[in-house]
Amino acid sequence: NRSSDLKRLTFKVEVSYMEIYNEKVRDLLDPQRQKHSLKVREHQSLGPYVDGLSKLAVKSFVDIESLMMEGNKSRTVASTNMNLESSRSHAVFTVVMTQTMFDPETQAGHEKVSRISLVDLAGSERAGKSGAEGDRLREGSNINKSLTTLGLVISNLADQSAGKSKKAVFVPYRDSVLTWLLKDSLGGNSKTVMVA
Repeated sequence: NRSSDLKRLTFKVEVSYMEIYNEKVRDLLDPQRQKHSLKVREHQSLGPYVDGLSKLAVKSFVDIESLMMEGNKSRTVASTNMNLESSRSHAVFTVVMTQTMFDPETQAGHEKVSRISLVDLAGSERAGKSGAEGDRLREGSNINKSLTTLGLVISNLADQSAGKSKKAVFVPYRDSVLTWLLKDSLGGNSKTVMVA
């Protein structure tokens, strides 16, 4: 019966928010560790992850919106010739939904996990037009590197999917922290949508 099925189901929603600044990851939801970079690691079965990134439980959209706004206040921004408040990093807001089904007869549990990653990409820039020097120049260079790598990854995945090459197509996920962390979203069992 339907009501006994529902009693065995539990749901959990957690969020995390990080920025990738100069190819280093910072936790936007933990002000204590915000200025320290976190390590990107790889789990054998779960893939790439950020070690020590906070995951906060939420119960409603209001909770999610509040955490997103709080994290946005910690993003790295600076002034350039092209923009008074230019984002100097990529940001990834992740919502993880876990459904657990428990079978009281066998005492076994089964989990289904869904992940939604909302990514705010910093815009590419030309050093001459932006007037970038010193830190701004290094930031712009890292932004351009990760955007170029993202383009290569998408292009190589498209070639792989279309069967354009007889040889295996190399996908350079590890060439950028952004593409390495988004590996499952870009090339795994996923749907990816880009909005410009």
